[in-house]
Amino acid sequence: MGLRSFVRFSLLAFAWLDSFHPKFVAQAGVSSPRSNYTFYRLDVTELEELTARKSTEVKVDNSAKVSISSASGAAVPLKPNTRKKVESEKLRGNDALTGIKTAPNCHNRLKMPGKKNDKTPEGDQGRPATNVMSANAFSEIKKRAKRNVRATYTDNVDRSSSGDARSKERLVETVQGVSNSRPEYRRTGEESRGSNPRQSEPHLDTSTFALSGDSAHNQAMVHWSGHNSSVILILTKLYDFNLGAVTESSLWRSSDYGSTYSKLNDKVGSRTVLSYLYVCPTNKQKIMMLSDPEVESAVLISSDEGASFEKHPINFNILSLLFHPAQENWILAYSHDSKLYSSMDFGKKWQLIHDNVMPGRFYWAVMGLDRESDVVHIETRIAKGRAQYVKCRAQRCTEGNRLYLFPGHVDTNSLVVQDEYVFTQVTKSGRASYFVSYMRESFKRMKLPKYCLPKDMHIISTDEKQVFAAVQEWNQNNTYSLYISDSPGVYFTLSLEDLRTGRGPGGNLLVDFYKVEGINGMYLANKLLDGHVKTFITYNKGQTWALLPAPATDVAGNNLHCILPFCSLHLHLEMSENPYTSGPITSKKSVPGIIVATGNTGTELSSTNLGMFITSDAGNSWRQIFDEEHNVWFLDNGGALLAVLHAATPIRHLWISLDEGKKWDRHSFSLAPLYVDGVLMEPESDNHIITFFGHFSHRSEWQLIKIDYKGLFNRRCMDGDYQKWHLHNKGELCVMGEKQIFMKRRPGNRCMLAQDYSRIYSSDPCLCTAYDFECDYGWERQADGKCSPAFWFNPNGATKSCSTSQSFLNSTGYRKVLSNNCKEGGRNVFSPKRQACRPRPPRGLRLSTTQAELSAAVGSNVTFMVYLDEGDSLRTSIQLDFGDGIKITYSNLSRTDDGINHIYRTTGIYRVTASAENNQGSDSSTLFLHITSPVERVYLSTPTVAVRGKEVNLTAVVWPSHIRTLTFFWWFENSSEPIITLEGSISYTFQREGINKVTVQVASGSTIMQDSKVITVKEFFRSLLLSFSLALDEHNPDIPEWREDVGRVVRTALSQVSGVPEEQLLVSLYPGLPSTAELFILPDEHTSREHKSGSEDALEAISDIFVTALNQGLIQFELKADINIIVYMTQQTLAPLVDSNSIHSGSATLMLLTVVFVGLAAFFIYKFKRKMPWIHVQAEDRHEKEPEVISTVGQNDNMSKVKLSEFPSPKELMEKELEARSRGGIGRNMERIVTREFPNCTNV
Repeated sequence: MGLRSFVRFSLLAFAWLDSFHPKFVAQAGVSSPRSNYTFYRLDVTELEELTARKSTEVKVDNSAKVSISSASGAAVPLKPNTRKKVESEKLRGNDALTGIKTAPNCHNRLKMPGKKNDKTPEGDQGRPATNVMSANAFSEIKKRAKRNVRATYTDNVDRSSSGDARSKERLVETVQGVSNSRPEYRRTGEESRGSNPRQSEPHLDTSTFALSGDSAHNQAMVHWSGHNSSVILILTKLYDFNLGAVTESSLWRSSDYGSTYSKLNDKVGSRTVLSYLYVCPTNKQKIMMLSDPEVESAVLISSDEGASFEKHPINFNILSLLFHPAQENWILAYSHDSKLYSSMDFGKKWQLIHDNVMPGRFYWAVMGLDRESDVVHIETRIAKGRAQYVKCRAQRCTEGNRLYLFPGHVDTNSLVVQDEYVFTQVTKSGRASYFVSYMRESFKRMKLPKYCLPKDMHIISTDEKQVFAAVQEWNQNNTYSLYISDSPGVYFTLSLEDLRTGRGPGGNLLVDFYKVEGINGMYLANKLLDGHVKTFITYNKGQTWALLPAPATDVAGNNLHCILPFCSLHLHLEMSENPYTSGPITSKKSVPGIIVATGNTGTELSSTNLGMFITSDAGNSWRQIFDEEHNVWFLDNGGALLAVLHAATPIRHLWISLDEGKKWDRHSFSLAPLYVDGVLMEPESDNHIITFFGHFSHRSEWQLIKIDYKGLFNRRCMDGDYQKWHLHNKGELCVMGEKQIFMKRRPGNRCMLAQDYSRIYSSDPCLCTAYDFECDYGWERQADGKCSPAFWFNPNGATKSCSTSQSFLNSTGYRKVLSNNCKEGGRNVFSPKRQACRPRPPRGLRLSTTQAELSAAVGSNVTFMVYLDEGDSLRTSIQLDFGDGIKITYSNLSRTDDGINHIYRTTGIYRVTASAENNQGSDSSTLFLHITSPVERVYLSTPTVAVRGKEVNLTAVVWPSHIRTLTFFWWFENSSEPIITLEGSISYTFQREGINKVTVQVASGSTIMQDSKVITVKEFFRSLLLSFSLALDEHNPDIPEWREDVGRVVRTALSQVSGVPEEQLLVSLYPGLPSTAELFILPDEHTSREHKSGSEDALEAISDIFVTALNQGLIQFELKADINIIVYMTQQTLAPLVDSNSIHSGSATLMLLTVVFVGLAAFFIYKFKRKMPWIHVQAEDRHEKEPEVISTVGQNDNMSKVKLSEFPSPKELMEKELEARSRGGIGRNMERIVTREFPNCTNV
């Protein structure tokens, strides 16, 4: 039976997943549906060797499919992964799928990427670095009488196979071809030589061993002890699916690379039932086995590769294990009751560390970063959805010795400790914030582009001191975007949009992303483009992406006629479901430039008509090598390729290539056809041995076939056996800033590669280009390759640090790609420019608590953060008044970097004020802190412009609504005391012209929320209603910040077209769709009261200018590249001009006199109607007319009259807004208001 078609894996393999240490794969199994056979592979390998492929659900591996899911099946907030098809959610394991007990995971890690993709073992290529469960293709298994390989290992990828594979044998004439020639297939070995082959000809030496007496056992685990070790251990078990328990077990051991095996049941105890087997990753001579907890709870320990065992009883059931990355005797054990234990003597004695620990959220110290090597990072649950980040030592984790490094609570299942980084997540009001600690420093908020508005984030990789993250933006549903950070992991820029995603068997997110081994900066990704999934490649770490060129011919030599960009090559990038198969794509660091993958040619990626493709020049050209799916492994440090057909029937042949897939020799590995359940090999070994395991029939015993392929070679490689190869990107020799020349074995040479030979022959730096740099935070790549500021970003307003010197580095909009080795020329146009710190007054002083909370419990430690956007921070003193009579002063801003702590002893509302001052000026910021009051959300509705001396209505809407009485605190201008009301609305009269800030705080219990608005107060003003091109609605996330930024851009455009200073213009966008705004034209501040009448005329003239410009479509702005927005005028508002002065303009006075006269006449007629017979009165029969609002400006004919009854009351507006927000739910729709706000009517 063939490897992949017949074998489907349901993961029972386990990985030692320490996100920041080397990760280890522990166990995997193969099972048969009919006879209930399962074969486990117990291959505990360092995670560094497993990161050849990343899958993306959370942490990445080389295959770029990551999957992340919580135990409940919901998506986990922060998910790491280090495999290129990475899975980064918590996987439930096979229990949820099959009802089978899963083996204790040596770290069932949800979102952690695997470590680096160095040293990928042959047998582990394509395996993710996080604990992932592979899908059981039950339907397919039933169709095919085949065994099911189960494996619980690091990130797993769910990909269905395509149809039944056919077993074909090809005999093709030997042809010496170039890279695009079709492959050559030849019979070799025993088939072609007969029974007495000459040893000089390529041959395989095989031997077969049957595990006699275990034919009833339906599960097995296999482990190859280690590098150049001859010991193989196999644990077979009889799992009773009805009882849900293991009823029998046998332990087998081979000391001659699998030629013979001996049974060890007597050494472990004839009555002992073994359930799982683990191997220490730092000393593989040390073995730990668990007895089945249904019989007894004990661990069996061996220090001599299983030659002898000691039994030690334990008083808890082990669910998963995590070995220390450096200390061979240190182990963490997670129990079924959510408790974490530690052992410092390899399991002989155990000590409780902490209870209520989240599964998979515990990590050993990272060497070189944590001071003590026995430090443990833990996420502990304290309430539903809330957890704490705890750091302590493994044997001293009492309450007094615990450190809480993150201020406040975090979301459950969000802690990720990986390499130099610690990630966590906090969700408030339905919006998640992500935090990172770099090099164990204080946590900082991760900065994504302003309007990314992430709904979900998964950490894909932390290689090379840089974070790759898959982010689902507010307008994405089934796709994610790839973002890349700077070294501290704080500022992220977009690399690729709309990556294809899927869901794994446990609901895990799978993202198609794969890192190519051996080539720096080379990645593959599947992107959804115009409804089609296409494969893209990058050579510069995501700065540019291109389609893959298809081969010129198929495997039979027929011309494909597949021309870019209409037709291209598409590859499957997911991780293998089976740890004993190679997976759909594989590459190896020791053979740079060679990639073997499953895929198809055409307009999009398909799951049918798949073939095998290979590139020898790092993706510049491809050849088809098989027209059916095969498993392909690298042998002899990458010098040879082994291919095994995916077949639904038993097979007895394999294919070997010594010339990068141009020619393939067929060899027999078994006299009788074998249903192949998997292939086991020791990576990076000099013994040249692989093991096939399977069975001859569905009820036969397990068969282990040892294959020694050393006979393929006739000598060791010498200097003359190598040739040079120039890395290039479509002819461009500069890749990642340098020209690299690699050494490769000449194709066809039958010499064995040395493990330590150097692959890189030479490396010379190139001059830098724009694509050697990422666009800095706030900048976007344009079509011409240049970086320009995003519309929301003000490069001149960015914070400049002058805290340590007299100068600072000012960004040019470019950020050099990490690990890029280019050199800049004399002009040095890309790197940041050092500029002198000129004396500047402090501006943009901001004060907040660490988590932006406005309430705290009495006696708690409140940490205040002070930020300054502009100013000479080195010479700017900071004073903080806590509002309780205590003040503190710092000589400069740099002394407040870690925050300012303060404890309030009594309840109340405190006005906390921060002041910044230097010899150029001062600035201040105020925060109103409530002690012990709860709040959630409030929206303040105010007019944008008000008239001095006229009363305005302000309304606060609380969401969600509360049953208890709410208290409203209103802060106006610079008042030291608030106005307190029990109603959500208030009337207020502004007596001072200028900018007035209004803040409302709503308190209910211990919950507090606030909203602030700025109101411009003037004697009079003019306003116009604006509308926009429909394209703006498609990019409108409907949040206040976006409306403010667009309003600022529109104001600038209006000012540029008309010449009117921006100080006289205000543009306010209304919530909801379609997007509309109101333009306010303000009088010149320098106009005296005596010239007010002339200023009114000037506003009228300015209004006419804007009307003309808007009607002609002259007001435009660029939202994004190739997206221009045109601003139009819709209609004039109800209060175009307002004057509260007693001296009215002539037209206004005449109108007032007319109204008075008409009123007197109406009164006279009403009073004396009965005395005027010529007047026919029908007062009793007529309905009363509705009053009309009449403009106070000249009565122009084009000024429409609007009935007051057509306007909803303020209360109705607020109710509609609240209803719309409730329907929108939490997320980006929380602030969307379906019924657009009406312009405010100013009463005269």
